[in-house]
Amino acid sequence: MERISWNQYFMAQSHLLSFRSTCTRLTVGATIVRDKRIIAGGYNGSIAGGVHCIDEGCYVIDNHCVRTIHAEMNAIIQCAKFGVPTDNSEIYVTHFPCLQCCKAIIQAGIKAVYYAEDYKNHPHAIELFEQANVRVEHVPLDKDIFLKLSEEQ
Repeated sequence: MERISWNQYFMAQSHLLSFRSTCTRLTVGATIVRDKRIIAGGYNGSIAGGVHCIDEGCYVIDNHCVRTIHAEMNAIIQCAKFGVPTDNSEIYVTHFPCLQCCKAIIQAGIKAVYYAEDYKNHPHAIELFEQANVRVEHVPLDKDIFLKLSEEQ
């Protein structure tokens, strides 16, 4: 049996997390990794105990759903909540991070961003990642991985 690459392994984890999303506009998952170990995961959804988009619809202001917390922020906040350092870690995200998440990623000391799908890739986010020496790499999910794994079982 051929093992999947680390990039595909962590990206698959992010896609799996996205299935927990409660936003009806876009489902996103994020996995923070340090030294090839998962240290946190997040998906876009409402605050704990709050109203969810799947229940009452999205709360849209300026074409953005403000009801949800983005997957990247949820993963970073999870690290902060439980005292897990993010310095020199990497993040795997199903979609290119928005500008606000880009800034949070940089401030958290995350040194690499791997994303599966382009999504409104903001030019300033790209510029900020470059200024902060954050590696950004497009890593599309190989959806055949799941098929291959199920065939080998």
